[in-house]
Amino acid sequence: MLTILAAGSVFFPGLFLLSKQCLKSIPALRWSEGDAVIVSARLVSSVQAVMASSAGYIIASSCEDIIEDQHWLTCSYIMFAVPYFVYDIYAMFMCYWYKMQVKGHEEATAAPQHMSSALTSYLRREFLMVLHHVVMVTVCFPVSVFWRQGKGDYFQGIMFMAELSTPSVCLGKILIQYKQQHTLLHKVNGALMLITFFICRVLLFPYLYYVYGRYASIPFHMVPLSVPWHCNLGAALLMAPQLYWFSLICRGALRLFMGTSRSQRPHASTAVAKERQTDGNALPQPSNGYSARPTEPELATH
Repeated sequence: MLTILAAGSVFFPGLFLLSKQCLKSIPALRWSEGDAVIVSARLVSSVQAVMASSAGYIIASSCEDIIEDQHWLTCSYIMFAVPYFVYDIYAMFMCYWYKMQVKGHEEATAAPQHMSSALTSYLRREFLMVLHHVVMVTVCFPVSVFWRQGKGDYFQGIMFMAELSTPSVCLGKILIQYKQQHTLLHKVNGALMLITFFICRVLLFPYLYYVYGRYASIPFHMVPLSVPWHCNLGAALLMAPQLYWFSLICRGALRLFMGTSRSQRPHASTAVAKERQTDGNALPQPSNGYSARPTEPELATH
């Protein structure tokens, strides 16, 4: 068990450092430190998502009895992935730090000058995501490995597959960071992100209740009254941030659609462009394509 935990502790930070070094050193790229950090963090998140989804599919497809059947990969991957959530808190902070240093960023005027103030600002802005990661390590990890006592591996596998939405979220963040909202890739990825996030994260818990209802031969609407109260509480607490992040994605998709519609009016667009060119004090285009509000948190990656 400790060996698997140690392997995860080496793999995820090691992949991040290797990716960052390659992006900075490859002659055809020669990216800056900040760009390499941001893209490498998204890459590691996507790799973890693919690994978790693959493990989840293997586990879920191998369990005929959704309560009693066990698969060795369940606890093994949980142990392997726990260090990722600790590493990712640091990686998200480094992304935040470098984004604040980007000239012309909408928050550049308020960019923290010292690491301590940057950390405070990061925790305030990304409180929900940091809390999510802390809960995954301090609560979900011991519950999944010890408290379950080997039961419900099928449900654990399905929850692993929620990570299927993460690669499209990460790609969307990269495209927004580098102001590629106008590209077809961004629009296609946005639609894919909306669909996968809804299926894999919003419908996840209703599906688990439905599956258990079929297993126990009870109506779907009676399942919450039939399972222990702490199962309902845990599902509600895990689902609440997913609904919040999904609402951000929907708002972003709406802005993208409305922005595309407005771009079809050339006279208005030309007038706005000329006004921006003549106004030297005008604010730059927001790098967060989902909101013009600088305080809106980023979308979830996990």
